[in-house]
Amino acid sequence: MSHRQIMEAFTGLLAAFFTAIVSSTIVSNALPTIISDLKGTQTDFAWVITASMLASAVTTPIWGKLADLYDKKILVQLSIVVFVAGSVVAGLSPDIPMLLTARVIQGIGMGGLIALSQAIMGVMIAPRERGKYSGYLGAVLAVGTAGGPLLGGLIVDHWGWRWTFYVCVPLAIIALILLQITLKLPQIRRKAKIDWLGTILLSASVSTLLIWVSFAGNPDYYEWWSWQTAAMVGGSVVGLLLFILVEAKVSEPIIPLKIISNRTTALSIVASVAIGVAMFGSSSFIGQYFQVARGATPTEAGLLTLPMIFTNLVGSTVAGQLISRYGKWKGYLVAGTILTAAGMLLLGTIDHETDFWITGVYMAVLGLGLGMTMQNLVLAVQNTVAPRDIGSASASVAFFRTVGGAIGVSVLGAVLGNRSSDLIKQGFIDHHIKVPAGSGASSTSLDVKDMPGPIATIVKAAYGDASAQIFLIAGFVAIAAIIAVLFIKEVPLRKTVEMQPAKAASEGSTAEPDTTTATLAAVAAPSGAAGEALANGLNPSDAPEQHVPAHVAGHQRTAPATHDGGLEGGLDSELRLLLAEREAPGVVPQGDTAATLAALQQTQLLLAKQQEQLAKLSEKVNTQLLAQLEMSERQGQAAGELARIQAELDAERQLQKEAALYLATRGRHSAG
Repeated sequence: MSHRQIMEAFTGLLAAFFTAIVSSTIVSNALPTIISDLKGTQTDFAWVITASMLASAVTTPIWGKLADLYDKKILVQLSIVVFVAGSVVAGLSPDIPMLLTARVIQGIGMGGLIALSQAIMGVMIAPRERGKYSGYLGAVLAVGTAGGPLLGGLIVDHWGWRWTFYVCVPLAIIALILLQITLKLPQIRRKAKIDWLGTILLSASVSTLLIWVSFAGNPDYYEWWSWQTAAMVGGSVVGLLLFILVEAKVSEPIIPLKIISNRTTALSIVASVAIGVAMFGSSSFIGQYFQVARGATPTEAGLLTLPMIFTNLVGSTVAGQLISRYGKWKGYLVAGTILTAAGMLLLGTIDHETDFWITGVYMAVLGLGLGMTMQNLVLAVQNTVAPRDIGSASASVAFFRTVGGAIGVSVLGAVLGNRSSDLIKQGFIDHHIKVPAGSGASSTSLDVKDMPGPIATIVKAAYGDASAQIFLIAGFVAIAAIIAVLFIKEVPLRKTVEMQPAKAASEGSTAEPDTTTATLAAVAAPSGAAGEALANGLNPSDAPEQHVPAHVAGHQRTAPATHDGGLEGGLDSELRLLLAEREAPGVVPQGDTAATLAALQQTQLLLAKQQEQLAKLSEKVNTQLLAQLEMSERQGQAAGELARIQAELDAERQLQKEAALYLATRGRHSAG
């Protein structure tokens, strides 16, 4: 596909992806206002974010598996509809429980948008070119992640917090329309088998773990070392072990263990978890730091994140372009993870009085690192898995990144709540202010505007110091991403998009054609002029250029590489691609027969040239075999000659023995 055709199809996808990301971050600057209006607490603050992330995480692998089984276009549109429904309910929520329910619905839709966006890109674009388009996707991710809080702040100050949910509805509808118009994908179907048991076990285990993290150590609930901790952590571990056993047995696992066992995928998952903590932790709590610890309005808090937005955008776009140009990606991942960890550790040094320009520099470092890292981890994985597993692999990385973010928000939120509560209590004691009854972490108010001056100062100082602590923790977690990326082996990006034959895909089989000759015959037989050209062995360079329509251009292929797998492997891959196009319904429209035959003829001419090369190679092999046969014949003759000489030697020895015996007998007679 040409760049223009890809961008036309990419437009709706980017709009859908942007909607999903913005919806997950737009509420971060609005949350202090939302929690205050709905009479919530710091614990509720964390769970409004965690609820959508958790739902997104546990459904992302499901969407990814569905993407391998069903029409990706219909699935991404369905996920938009689910997301819109959740957004409307969230905007109408009268209390925290209803808001959390709505956020779960939103998260289900977001999981589909995130997983399917990456899976569709993996189908449309070759890995070598995917870096450039991953840059666009990463730029949208950067703007959505960092720009969501800015947009949320503006909306809260001018329209009210409910519009932070409503504003995503028209964006989603626009994305739905654009996808319907622009996205054209080949339809490859096979029998559906969804791993529902694995899904339930995974959802229950992760949910239980996050619930435990959110409330452990909070005096209003239970301590870290308690029977509740033993029950919840033990239950999560047992559930995850059962999940692994189920995934090893089922035919269509929700997270294929063969993908996770791949070195690149496994290390990318480790890095994704760490990056998820840094990415979602920074976007979720940096706005709260500016509003609570620095007294900024929601709009001001959003504007203060602009350095992170800008560098995130630059890092994602520039890294993507350079990766596509040179085909190397590991260096950008290493640099990105180092910058991410450095940015988080630098933010770990701030307090409630740090100059804004200093926090801006620290956020710029963090944004640049995140921009260079997030999408390129997915790119590295997509380049190493089979085409039929791209959906599951992309979803797996997105899943673990989101789980990392959900765990990060829960853990960091719990640390922030407990630490700020302790600091506030200590501040009250130091200033001889009576500590209010029941002033635990879960009851700490986030509304400092109406507090008396001395109390507001204590609360601001407490949140400033506590925020620095959670950023420091996230920085140390991000170091794990550096270590993981360093051990990833860089594999050159593929230059072609490989597709499975439609027939094999429909049967869920990965079986390959038995022989190249049989496949060649199947392709060439009904091809008319193209088949005749193949039979005559025409040189492709002699063929005139043909105009290829847009619907056929999407399936143009380059000559298969011969350096990995040999010429036979490349030829076989090319033939299978051609069969996929001829057999898959809906891949090539039937209306433009002449143009389709012209495109087919060009392909057949290319195959003819490659068949000539294969024939020459076979001739060389036959020559070597004849030489080996001649050598074997000479060796046989030499062995026969050696056997004859050995027989003569044996006969000579026998004669010598007989002569010696005769002489000995004659000597005895003479003596007698």
